[in-house]
Amino acid sequence: MGTRPPAKAGAWYVGDPADLEEELDGYLADVPETINGSSLPIPGARVIIAPHAGFAYSGPCAAWAYRCLDLSKAKRVFLLGPSHTYYLVGCAVTTFDKYKTPFGDLTVDRDTIQRVKEAGRFDDIPPRKDVSEHSLEMHTPYIYKRMKQTFGAPDRFPPIVPVLIGDNGRAQEKEVGRVLVPYLKDPENVFVISSDFCHWGSNFSYMVYAPEGDWRHLKHLRGNHPTPAGPPIHETIRLIDEAALDAVQSGSHDEFVGNLAVTGNTVCGRHPIGVTMAALEHIRQETGATGEEGKFKVIQYQRSNLVKTPLDMSVSYVSAYAVL
Repeated sequence: MGTRPPAKAGAWYVGDPADLEEELDGYLADVPETINGSSLPIPGARVIIAPHAGFAYSGPCAAWAYRCLDLSKAKRVFLLGPSHTYYLVGCAVTTFDKYKTPFGDLTVDRDTIQRVKEAGRFDDIPPRKDVSEHSLEMHTPYIYKRMKQTFGAPDRFPPIVPVLIGDNGRAQEKEVGRVLVPYLKDPENVFVISSDFCHWGSNFSYMVYAPEGDWRHLKHLRGNHPTPAGPPIHETIRLIDEAALDAVQSGSHDEFVGNLAVTGNTVCGRHPIGVTMAALEHIRQETGATGEEGKFKVIQYQRSNLVKTPLDMSVSYVSAYAVL
């Protein structure tokens, strides 16, 4: 039904293509040439987790995931994100034919969208909500940039498959994961999972604190509380994020869901991460994999602010990849 406009261009990221390319080039250049003993991109790293805040905040962190991303065999790129603009139960797919970026258009794989929609009984994303949703759009400039580096001419770019993953429970995430299994098993498919991590502050209704330095024992602060006398608040944020990331790297979907149930960590992309972990775990069980294949490796962790007082706020950003 036409082309989705780049609604956040000029606000969440620069809209001028030359300036945007210079910015992304700078972020990508700051990533080391090797990660975990491998030159970049990492062979077989066709699943990544990357953040979706304004590029001034999350762009440097996202560059780590995108430098690792292996597009060499890609015939399509799945883009999974959470819904910020409306409450979604289940999942929903884009109705647009293209996603416009300042660099040019990314074509949507309408055939795959229809197959995924039917297999998972997914809804359509209301077009106005699609346009206002940043969790998908904030990845499109990086995707375009990496496609250009890999494939050269835009007419050789693989299409994208944008999907919003809604507020699903543990069992529902496993069901959606089973829908994704055949696509994850196909070496011609790449997956970009959109998520920020802890959102801390009164405006996020999440102000936990670990006075004893243990994420299992949290108290709740209020904005009018004095600054805690114990460890700084940002240490608590680090602890709860590290606990969530340990669960992500464990490869256990149940461990990830269980960890967030304990901490209440405001990982906005918990459901896209959850369905992907459920699918990857199913594949490992099916193949009898015993190594690290199909498990995420976290390679970068950053925060927008080091919170010291209850009046502060912070959002955490993570980059990770999985090799299949």
